[in-house]
Amino acid sequence: MGGDVSFAFALERGANVLNGGGVHFSVWAPHADRVSVRLLHDRGPVELDLEPRATGIFERTVPDAGAGTDYFYRLDGLCDRPDPVSRYQPAGVHGPSRVIDPRRYRWSEAGWQGVEQSKLVIYEVHVATFTEAGTFEAAILHLPELCDLGITALELMPVAEFPGERNWGYDGVFPYAPHGHYGGPCGLRRLVDAAHGLGLAVILDVVYNHLGPDGNVLAEFGPYFTDRHRTPWGPAVNLDGPESTEVRRYFRDNALYWLQEYRLDGLRLDAVHAMYDHSDNHFLAELAESVRSLGEKLGRRVHLIAESDLNDPRLVRRRAEGGYGLGAIWNDDFHHAVHAALTGERAGYYVDFGGIKPLAKALSERFVYNGVYSRFRRGHHGAPARDLPTDRFVVFIQNHDQIGNRALGERLSTLVSRERLRLAAALLLLSPYVPLLFMGEEYGETNPFLYFVSHEDTRLIDAIRRGRRQEFAALHRQEAFPDPNDELTFQRSRLHRDLGRSASQSQLRGLYRQLLQLRREEPALRPGATEVHTACDPEKGWIVMEYRPPVGRAAFAAFHLGEAPIEAPAPLVGVPWRLRLATDEAAFGGPGSQARERITGGAGSPPRVLLPAETAVFYISEAA
Repeated sequence: MGGDVSFAFALERGANVLNGGGVHFSVWAPHADRVSVRLLHDRGPVELDLEPRATGIFERTVPDAGAGTDYFYRLDGLCDRPDPVSRYQPAGVHGPSRVIDPRRYRWSEAGWQGVEQSKLVIYEVHVATFTEAGTFEAAILHLPELCDLGITALELMPVAEFPGERNWGYDGVFPYAPHGHYGGPCGLRRLVDAAHGLGLAVILDVVYNHLGPDGNVLAEFGPYFTDRHRTPWGPAVNLDGPESTEVRRYFRDNALYWLQEYRLDGLRLDAVHAMYDHSDNHFLAELAESVRSLGEKLGRRVHLIAESDLNDPRLVRRRAEGGYGLGAIWNDDFHHAVHAALTGERAGYYVDFGGIKPLAKALSERFVYNGVYSRFRRGHHGAPARDLPTDRFVVFIQNHDQIGNRALGERLSTLVSRERLRLAAALLLLSPYVPLLFMGEEYGETNPFLYFVSHEDTRLIDAIRRGRRQEFAALHRQEAFPDPNDELTFQRSRLHRDLGRSASQSQLRGLYRQLLQLRREEPALRPGATEVHTACDPEKGWIVMEYRPPVGRAAFAAFHLGEAPIEAPAPLVGVPWRLRLATDEAAFGGPGSQARERITGGAGSPPRVLLPAETAVFYISEAA
């Protein structure tokens, strides 16, 4: 019930403003015998009993309620709790919910159909540290510079209401409510509207594997969680146990809600390996089908991107092939291979990486660990995925996890030389996959991105500190680290935007812009159907990657991690090649490239490519 009848999807649960006036309240609360709604009018609170229905649902239409009405649900006459499907929590996780009418916002964009998956260039943003103001509205001012860079999609770290003012967002407890300090529902709609007006898609990071501990009231309403499965955050979400039908609806509807009411272009699903479901129809498959169907009704491209540490290609295989049918998967192996090769780090999971061979494998075979033995995991890990199109894999050299889950939150710019930083950019943007940049990466941001929270419960704060120490003991072995609950930790994580205007940072930004322009112009760099073949020499430190697109000219890239110039074989004997880009060019802060402008070779003279030290080069075929 409720919602605009013109919507392709409308929520049944929660507080829905009716077309003819009034609000329909509906809540699933099988743990309660009686549920009432307390309306917080200016003239004083009014309490009205909801009518019980089958399967633990309570509902009622209230004619004199409307948009802007604040309310609580009262369970068994004892305690007031916010609505599990609250669209807005203006006073925080412990305050009342507010009725929101999604039809009141007047969208300015018209005819928006989204961005093709093969054209996605994703830019990950944490709203509060992206700008000094830390709001949706403030982020709008920086969208034009992202478009100029060549970004096609903005990805927001979780914005669902979380406790306090400072948080990564993975402690959210009201999945339907955009965080009040960021600008709430109206602010998020304005950001999406502005992005679409500039041709940018917007993807939202959502968390369906757990909720945070502070302000989490779901268990008081019903069996949202189960001890049958355990996660790092405690009991798992109940996706396959008794009364799980409404739990699955809760999260499925949440995905459709974001796509419908906020016109988002996609969702990034956090840690799907911690979503346990042994039912015949896995929740992820159900979600993928629901999202696909809604996208068709809306006439828009919508994307579902999963994060998983299982290297499981079933996530993105089609249903007919025995998969779940998600659109794409984050590929941590690519990051680990690049990071270990460029930094020399071998602690923690980096013990499985390092050198040229894993990097070459990551560039051509999707996963490095595709069924082979992992020293870190002490067992065989992953499954082969080379048969899958490359546009089903999202890769990165930095993201919130890989930076923020270091003890000191160091970015790559503080760990490697400028030469290697340029080489990392080329490895990312000349890869055959969908690239993701983390905010500030394009100009070499040096401020850390640290883990931060703003809790008041001292026991919870102590637990977080202990957990961080245990994590660092395995990976970084640092005893001292910034206090997550200290506001200074948050302040230090903000982008230093003046840095991005310096000469050296502008040069790095210029490299990113040129690499992204190449991706637009060269069909060989379009993720999807292009065949990719790699060759490498672990001793000399080079990788040559050849692209064979179904349509358009061939190309190749060569990456040299060594500290002295060398020559490596160029592919396709007899084909003339023309240099399009070298990362050591003076315009990008290098000494001026010595790479050959053209490479030719015949049967008696195999072509060779000159590789300056710590440099990547990209050549295109001049053959008709």
